[in-house]
Amino acid sequence: MTAPVRTRSSADLIRAEEPVLAHNYHPLPVVVARAEGTWVEDVEGRRYLDMLAGYSALNFGHRHPALIEVAHRQLDTLTLTSRAFHNDRLAQFAESLAELTGLDMVLPMNTGAEAVESGIKVARKWAYEVKGVPADRATIVVAAGNFHGRTTTIVSFSTDPEARGGFGPFTPGFRVVPYNDLAALEAAVDETTAAVLIEPIQGEAGVLIPDEGYLRGVREVTRRAGCLFIADEIQSGLGRTGRTLAVEHEDVVPDAVLLGKALGGGIVPVSAVVARREVLSVLRPGEHGSTFGGNPLAAAVGTAVVELLRTGEFQRRAAELGVVLRDGLTGLVGRGVVGFRARGLWAGVDVDPAIGTGREVSRRLMDRGILVKDTHGSTIRLAPPLTITAAELRSALGTLEEVLREGS
Repeated sequence: MTAPVRTRSSADLIRAEEPVLAHNYHPLPVVVARAEGTWVEDVEGRRYLDMLAGYSALNFGHRHPALIEVAHRQLDTLTLTSRAFHNDRLAQFAESLAELTGLDMVLPMNTGAEAVESGIKVARKWAYEVKGVPADRATIVVAAGNFHGRTTTIVSFSTDPEARGGFGPFTPGFRVVPYNDLAALEAAVDETTAAVLIEPIQGEAGVLIPDEGYLRGVREVTRRAGCLFIADEIQSGLGRTGRTLAVEHEDVVPDAVLLGKALGGGIVPVSAVVARREVLSVLRPGEHGSTFGGNPLAAAVGTAVVELLRTGEFQRRAAELGVVLRDGLTGLVGRGVVGFRARGLWAGVDVDPAIGTGREVSRRLMDRGILVKDTHGSTIRLAPPLTITAAELRSALGTLEEVLREGS
């Protein structure tokens, strides 16, 4: 008789990772084995409410039934052709995503960083061919505190020492200005500027929300200067803030939008540059590509994600539950919370440093069945799936209140 296979414990699995996985992450010590909706379960069967949602990659919760059904159906027919051939799912994906965003053309990729890299390439090509910038002189204006990914080019314009340290030499062609400072941005724009690349809300920096009118100002500066406005909506987009795109809070339409994370429904990596026809038309065969970009499985899931968003249900949920989130956090200010910033179902919460670091608070929440993630200093981020209920959200806020009270 074959002996039963013993399931390895969380501690065993964490120890097993140490010698074989690169140490480029420092995760909380929870080993997730199963998930459904807003809840995950570890190897030992302990349940946790997911208040991070994969940095917004799981906007629709874990294993959303409509997305799982589409993925299963596609797995039974076709998963990959490469872009050497057409596939029967790609046209619908591009049509639906262009319509959802109000733009014209789609460049499908896989990861968020690939979308950013693609946006940079397209902006430079556009600057040379359309704007008339001299060869190799194009510049792109970005904001301090940004997080657009961790490729060599992207960390070249990061202001995070951890992201940059030891990875030079860096790619030239970027000008960094303070976030939420229109005067500094306008001063940095000149005849060589291909684009201004901005997160409408800076997520990794602690969910920093610019002043009302800032995004409209960016749009106006770029229009006057004859350069592109590229909005990185990889975290802020697709319902997270209560609108399909965060720029919609100021009725702004950028020249290009970068999407990812939630576009894959938490099932497959899917990203895209969605832009005006004049912008993406600068690409010609052989100048850019991706073997997996726009693959049939990704296109099928991405189309299903767009269908979920087309009804407006998730945007409404984020807006309505965002009021619950904001009200709950307001009640904690002065009681362990020194400040917060929130839009829709997304918040950066600054905890009193006397109570602990962001990681320490995240660990205490984990011990009580709530999963969040820290960022700089004593800031934690809350970004639950948009499928969370008001009762679940209030319960999580109640647990945060307990943790803060016990730590004070």
